[in-house]
Amino acid sequence: MKDKFRYLPQNERKKVLLLCDDIRLHSGIATMAREIVMGTSHHFNWVNIGGAIKHPDKGKRLDISAETGKHAGIDDASVFIYPIEGYGDANILRQIMSLENPDAIMIFTDPRYWVWLFQIENEIRKKIPIVYYNIWDDYPAPRYNESYYESCDALLAISKQTENINKLVLGEKAKDKIIKYVPHGINENIFRPLTDEEKQSETYKSVKKRIFGDKEYEFVALFNSRNIRRKNPGDVILAWRYFTEQLPKEQAQKCALVMHTQAVDQNGTDLNAVKELLCDPEYCNVILDENRFSSEEMNCMYNLIDVNVLISSNEGWGLSLTEAMMAGKMIIANTTGGMQDQMRFVDNNGKWIEFDEKFPSNHRGTYKESGKWAVPVFPTNLSLVGSVPTPYIFDDRCNPEDVADAIFEVYQMGKGERQTIGKLAHEWVTSDESRMSARKMCQNMIESIDETLETFTPKKSYELIKIEDKKPKYINHSLKY
Repeated sequence: MKDKFRYLPQNERKKVLLLCDDIRLHSGIATMAREIVMGTSHHFNWVNIGGAIKHPDKGKRLDISAETGKHAGIDDASVFIYPIEGYGDANILRQIMSLENPDAIMIFTDPRYWVWLFQIENEIRKKIPIVYYNIWDDYPAPRYNESYYESCDALLAISKQTENINKLVLGEKAKDKIIKYVPHGINENIFRPLTDEEKQSETYKSVKKRIFGDKEYEFVALFNSRNIRRKNPGDVILAWRYFTEQLPKEQAQKCALVMHTQAVDQNGTDLNAVKELLCDPEYCNVILDENRFSSEEMNCMYNLIDVNVLISSNEGWGLSLTEAMMAGKMIIANTTGGMQDQMRFVDNNGKWIEFDEKFPSNHRGTYKESGKWAVPVFPTNLSLVGSVPTPYIFDDRCNPEDVADAIFEVYQMGKGERQTIGKLAHEWVTSDESRMSARKMCQNMIESIDETLETFTPKKSYELIKIEDKKPKYINHSLKY
């Protein structure tokens, strides 16, 4: 049997046109896209239509083949970037398709950025397939995404919840699509537990100095995400206040919460003001850290902490949780979206939970047992919110007091027990079961794209559609489960 993940010479590889953020950037989308390109460049040739706000390289064609090949350990990689502002339009796509002649298109990020692409999907899919690496934060199943999902040949779902959503929204049409679970994967060669010797390095000491100055702490919690409303950074600080109130002041003084985020963001709040209001500087230590770190330095930061906290009310995945687990650290997370996958909840038979129309999420706390590395917090309120383009979605809010109790639980374990449990986190997140390493993500991506190319049937030049009364888009899954 041939190795399905094998190296192919450049002239034998299929070319994939990737539409997403410029893969040289540091957004979550760009970071994951870069890992996919780097980890599959031995099997595919890649062209990235790379978006950014006011892109300084707009209009260029950049060759990063040599850099990619060096990372991948091959000398014939083929990776090019067309930098653009925003995510482009139909005319830009047509021009680049004419120049590059790709075998498939892959898109990655919210479907509303690709409305123009879905409008010309019939034109594209007469020649090549469209692959959508997609995620959706929460239920009810977004029937307003139905036409977007229908416009793709393959839906590669980042979370188990998204895989189920793809099937629920498409209904009978799901059988005509390739729908696979391909979770985000972190590079285990970059994010990993550091040895005692490595903690003597100048890089490690520099990161520690930049975050803590000359102070030493016995227990450190980390929030590493954007300062935006759905991430609830204010609630994290409030939970920290509640946590420190459970300790004698002399013990609380030895603890610190690091908020690695922008202190002031118009999409979030003014964390300086929140800190000033809630935190007595005598014992409630909150460090607002706006340092920009390299990947190596980020791993040092994770190795400096005891637990990573993320309590978003909507969260497709939550990369900081995966990175922390890779570094051998425990996590505290709200039970919603893709964060559920990383906590590895198990059913009554001890099996990692799966979702279906009767059980589309564990955010109601149906199952309480998770991996030992996770201390889950369950939402106390599921509010239906929305906007004009996305009319409804649950907002899963957890109680900061529950978060404080979770922090206290991890604190009481002691450093030795936390380290032992952190090793379990690292072992699981790098395992074949979790599929959350970059290595495994890239293998899944190769397998999924190859299957799409092998089974693709070009669309006909036209199709006959019988005009019927529009059926109401009732929710086709339980709302109480």
